[in-house]
Amino acid sequence: MKTLSEIFKGFSKLDRDERLQSLLEIGALQEGDIAYLKEGGLQDTTLGEKFIENVIGYFQMPLGIATNFNVDGKDYVIPLAVEETSIVAAASKTAKWVRENGSIHTEVVGHDIIGQIQFAKIQNFSNFEKQILEKKSELIEASNREVAFGLVRRGGGVNDIQVRKVPRGDGQDMAVVHIHMNPCDAMGANIINQVCEFLKEPLQNLTGEKVTMCILSNLVDTKLTKATVVIDKIDQDLADKIEEASLFAWQDTYRAATNNKGVLNGIDPILIATGNDWRAVEAGIHAYAARDGQYRSITRWKKVGTKLVGTFEAPLIVGTVGGVTTLHPTASMCLKMLNVESANELSRVIAAVGLVQNLGALKALTTVGIIEGHMKLHIKNLSLGAGASEKEIPLVQKKLEEVLASQKRISLSHAVDALKEIRSQATH
Repeated sequence: MKTLSEIFKGFSKLDRDERLQSLLEIGALQEGDIAYLKEGGLQDTTLGEKFIENVIGYFQMPLGIATNFNVDGKDYVIPLAVEETSIVAAASKTAKWVRENGSIHTEVVGHDIIGQIQFAKIQNFSNFEKQILEKKSELIEASNREVAFGLVRRGGGVNDIQVRKVPRGDGQDMAVVHIHMNPCDAMGANIINQVCEFLKEPLQNLTGEKVTMCILSNLVDTKLTKATVVIDKIDQDLADKIEEASLFAWQDTYRAATNNKGVLNGIDPILIATGNDWRAVEAGIHAYAARDGQYRSITRWKKVGTKLVGTFEAPLIVGTVGGVTTLHPTASMCLKMLNVESANELSRVIAAVGLVQNLGALKALTTVGIIEGHMKLHIKNLSLGAGASEKEIPLVQKKLEEVLASQKRISLSHAVDALKEIRSQATH
């Protein structure tokens, strides 16, 4: 049987059937998975009706494989559900460069998600806080007994309650009670919300104050996923350029927004492929990026001696059990393909892919520029947009490559003109 390393070599040059067969050989896919993919995935809208309202069909995204990833010494097949040209290619190419010249290390620090119970207006914060903290153990015990008992059996559950004062801006204070809970391998959104609702009445009875809102927080700074890429062998001029590009994204909010979008180019497609809530993860990452009052890059790249070291650190809350991850057959298949044993391992892999994607973008921006690689891969989209048939696409692509080489830019109008020329020549 081929190893992942052997599969990675030349994977992009294989046709679809050969890719599927290769993934079958290494056990990343089963025969049933291949049949499911060849049939086009879900066709029956029955499952969709159970997920959302007013269903009329499914919106399908291309599902690709990023290769060459070795994270913490383990090889991974990375499923990416994404529509943007060059993301899969850039991730695979940069992962190969890292594999040959460095390493990727990851960790998860902390284990709790956060639920919030808001009291919009309180009379005396000190008394309010004292009343709650004196009964903290009883409140935690009741929450675990009545709501989070399933998590407790798996080693998780509610483990702390904290009280925060938040100025209202009108001279008064609101109070926010934070519920800390270990969700194990679930994302935990539904359970933490249920815990907050359960505690609403006991807290009101205890304090005499009125609860105004109960909801989880997506800024989970109590559980951070960290990824580090170390490039041992790198041209020092390139390392200097990447370090400078990283400083630009750290200091300038306008650049930080685009930098972080590039990181999410690697993160979101895995979240979508595995049925995780990419909107929640994005919200948490963006909030964490602005934690010191300025929106900054979520990654940092610095020279350490002759090495280039990149870091990613942010909340990255995902699940491998429950919800869409379990119910949607494509999500379930993608999780099996990843071969992760826990939600923490999944979050570590996702963080690594995001950081590698960022490295690929910075490497391109500081050398050949963003146009050369991205637009070369975008040529086929332009050919399709111009209305080229399957037989005409290679001819249009060739002409567009010539235009790109000479003018350093291409657009849909170039593709339309090229197609007109090709068809004109065919009629003479």
